[in-house]
Amino acid sequence: MQTFDLYKLQSFPYEKRDKNVFYITDEFKTRIINLAAGEEIPECKMASYVIFYVIEGEAVITVNSHKSVINTGKCIITDPAVISLKSDVGARLVGIQIKKHNE
Repeated sequence: MQTFDLYKLQSFPYEKRDKNVFYITDEFKTRIINLAAGEEIPECKMASYVIFYVIEGEAVITVNSHKSVINTGKCIITDPAVISLKSDVGARLVGIQIKKHNE
């Protein structure tokens, strides 16, 4: 068991996003995401399920061209999809990718 303080975890810019992963197994990985006001994460085709939990702030998430606003305390769960994130005011999120098992 490990405990993580989601407010204190260091985060890096999108270009160094692999450094934001704070827990990884074969089945899933968890990362911290910080978006400054006006910052965005470009479209990415995800082969895994994705969970985003907003620690603080607000972001617009686009999943297969459908936009939703998520803010502090909210969570969104997606099937494998094309996903992007943008924040006009800034946001701190946890992102969890869960591998889809082929049956």
